[in-house]
Amino acid sequence: MRKKILITIFLFIIIGISAYLYIYKGHRNIESETADYVVTVNELEREFTSNDSLAYIKYQDKTIELSARVTSIDKAGNGIVMSEKVFVTFKNRLPQNIISGKTLKIKGRFLGYDELLQEFKIDQSSVVH
Repeated sequence: MRKKILITIFLFIIIGISAYLYIYKGHRNIESETADYVVTVNELEREFTSNDSLAYIKYQDKTIELSARVTSIDKAGNGIVMSEKVFVTFKNRLPQNIISGKTLKIKGRFLGYDELLQEFKIDQSSVVH
């Protein structure tokens, strides 16, 4: 009987530790990750237009690399808008060398598509050189 109690306690401890490690994963460093997808704004639009459910499954919480023209800069929000369709926020501070109208390549975590504003959202971004 005592052996069964010890085995049960041991199993609960293992399950508890496993659940804790699964729930509280370490923070991702998007900047050091390899991009899962290298895409254009047109490709994102096409995929979300044809089947948004599949596109969400494909891109949601993935690291993507995107190259597009900077159309506006939001210094207060620490972000930029690219090709008038992608809102990008940066991990740290907004890089100083970003100029509106220039093409920029970024890497960040894809959050999703905002149907109300009709724009894609990317966060934890960094400039790729």
